[in-house]
Amino acid sequence: MSFSDSELSKILPANGPNINEAKKYLNKYKNENICIKVGGSVLNDESLFNILIEDISLLSKINFNPIIIHGGGKRLTNKLDELNIKTNFIDGLRVTDEKVINIVENVFVEFNKQIVTALRNKSSRARSINSKENNIINVKSVSKELGFVGTPNKINVENLKKIVSESEIPVIAPLGLNSENQVFNINADEVGTAIASSLNARRLLIISDVEGVLDKDNNLISEINSSKAKEMIEKKVILGGMIPKINNAINIADKVKGTVIISGKKPHAILFELLSDKGSGTLIKKWKNLKI
Repeated sequence: MSFSDSELSKILPANGPNINEAKKYLNKYKNENICIKVGGSVLNDESLFNILIEDISLLSKINFNPIIIHGGGKRLTNKLDELNIKTNFIDGLRVTDEKVINIVENVFVEFNKQIVTALRNKSSRARSINSKENNIINVKSVSKELGFVGTPNKINVENLKKIVSESEIPVIAPLGLNSENQVFNINADEVGTAIASSLNARRLLIISDVEGVLDKDNNLISEINSSKAKEMIEKKVILGGMIPKINNAINIADKVKGTVIISGKKPHAILFELLSDKGSGTLIKKWKNLKI
């Protein structure tokens, strides 16, 4: 299906990519899997969240295949604080005992359903994927010390592809089950990379509170290959929380054509990345001259 200028003008937001640029990318990503890992302020700011939902709904309407992987750590922290439950962290991962995992599951499943409802309210078909419904993530324990914290062991790709083929938007919570159907909490970035690589996705978009990779002068780098990214980590140009995101992108470079780190604070960042010449954020890929 092709779209006329008048049709696109009705679909695209007035403050989004211009129509002439957008038209060039409709065929590039048509029927392609676009994994979108969402974290940061966009999950807690109602205005940014609504824009995100509108943009993802739009991608579905122009025949892209968006797949959402969401976090929700802030919501979980707020809930634990409300219940006066203190938790410890090891290497950035929350120690999760039997009491805490029940709260984790309830918070993430509830939020998962909220995202699905929001998409349906925008006339998009969406389906919840979590530990209680349509689970596709088999996990293994990270360590005894962390308790019920897991890492993806296997993704049920066929079930995921079936949902996509039925023109539904999968909304995936950072939860999984082990072989004994025990629920585990999973780092959402790990879920995003596991899902994107299992699908050989065209794009993995990582939405957070940072605009992308910055050089030593704090200027945004629009595109970087994996070898240069490793060099920047070694030289300590890339620091802190950006390091695991970059390493995840490097590790799946053979399976995902491009990973992009973009800011959820910029309205319509997803659309500018996929439907404009300039893009948004930092594209990380394996080969310098690979056309993707």
